[in-house]
Amino acid sequence: MNSEYILYILYLIASVLFVIGLKMLSHPDTARSGNLWAALGMFLAIVGTIVLHHHTELTVTKVGLIIGGITLGTIVGWVAAKKVKMTAMPEMVSMFNGMGGLCAAVISLTEFPHHIGNTASLSTVMAGLIIGSTSFAGSMIAFAKLNGTMKKSIRLPKYNILNNGWFLLTAAVAVYIVAAGIDNPAIVYLVFAMALTYGILFVIPIGGADMPVVISLLNSFTGVAAAMGGFLYNNQVMLTGGILVGSAGTLLTLVMCKAMNRPLSNVIFGAFGEGAAGDSAGKSAKGTVKDISVSDAAVLMNYSKKVIIVPGYGLAVAQAQHVIHELETTLEDHGVEVKYAIHPVAGRMPGHMNVLLAESNVDYNKLAEMEEVNPEFPNTDVVLVVGANDVVNPAARNDASSPIYGMPILDVDNAHHIIINKRSMNAGYAGIDNELFYNPKTSMLFGDAKDVLTKLVGELKAM
Repeated sequence: MNSEYILYILYLIASVLFVIGLKMLSHPDTARSGNLWAALGMFLAIVGTIVLHHHTELTVTKVGLIIGGITLGTIVGWVAAKKVKMTAMPEMVSMFNGMGGLCAAVISLTEFPHHIGNTASLSTVMAGLIIGSTSFAGSMIAFAKLNGTMKKSIRLPKYNILNNGWFLLTAAVAVYIVAAGIDNPAIVYLVFAMALTYGILFVIPIGGADMPVVISLLNSFTGVAAAMGGFLYNNQVMLTGGILVGSAGTLLTLVMCKAMNRPLSNVIFGAFGEGAAGDSAGKSAKGTVKDISVSDAAVLMNYSKKVIIVPGYGLAVAQAQHVIHELETTLEDHGVEVKYAIHPVAGRMPGHMNVLLAESNVDYNKLAEMEEVNPEFPNTDVVLVVGANDVVNPAARNDASSPIYGMPILDVDNAHHIIINKRSMNAGYAGIDNELFYNPKTSMLFGDAKDVLTKLVGELKAM
């Protein structure tokens, strides 16, 4: 059989494995296997391309460089994935996504000289260059925001006009290159620089509370940029992979916008979530705050019939996912029904809380989505909120002047008793005060989540 046909068959198998892997990633029980199946598909595609593709100038030296690059990337990726903390997972995802966008941009820069005069392929080159560069630069800004390097969003004067004007200018230069058949590489690198600048301008005004949506959106950009490479090389597996990533990222972006009850345009242009309560719109919540001791909290939970735990980013910061699972099992040993309420945008990236709890072997069936769990709060004895803030703030329902007004939240204020574990009274990532703190049914359990939960488990075990 012709080697070219064998390669096409391998590409088909790899594409099917990508689809299977993506499907399996939708459930924690199969996610690890799904990742391995997708990785096998990528392995087959890479090996098949190196061995079976018709290369005109492939030498032993070039093969060595390819294998060396793959080996180096594998080692770096493996070490990074092994060492990353759960709190740093969002910025690692952003970093890896940015690298994908940069690869797409580099492909376009490399291929430009080979497609001068061909309008269709040159259009693909320029599209991949602009989208990939935007994704790379935007992902690096998102990385800086997530790891705390860039603590403040930067809003330039008339930034909407500036951003849109800059994008249109970048696109116009790219169109001119294609239409005029420009063969000067310097102009292409100018487009590269302009697209990088647009990626920066695109993300710097967006507030920290919207970073989960931004990560999903940039992920879809990277997928589209990769698909451009698939069109360019007429490579089916590259095209399939890009389409899957692009469509998945787009769907996730829309789902998260729906969960926040905000249009995507508002996320991009609204810059909500600056991270400073003093700068936020809305009324300042006022009232009396009462705290509760660990022993009193243990007694209250021990004599409850049903407890719902609401995890947030603070749980990840304290690395308390294992001890909260121990709390869950201890309560169940005492005859208490326990489940977890998961808000779609809790944490710093899509699915952050799901991954965090899966790491501590929490049963996936105990994780309840917002729509499923909200009707249960009126019949819940105690809600334990650990590190969550904005996703339980009643201002989303009660304060029309609040930046989060209209965002669906977990209705924890309908429970009989509410215990909130926080280090302090500081505002959440959206930078606004939380009305829930002043609810008469709320008791504040101050302290580091891991330390407090460990003491709480100890008190429960002693009962």
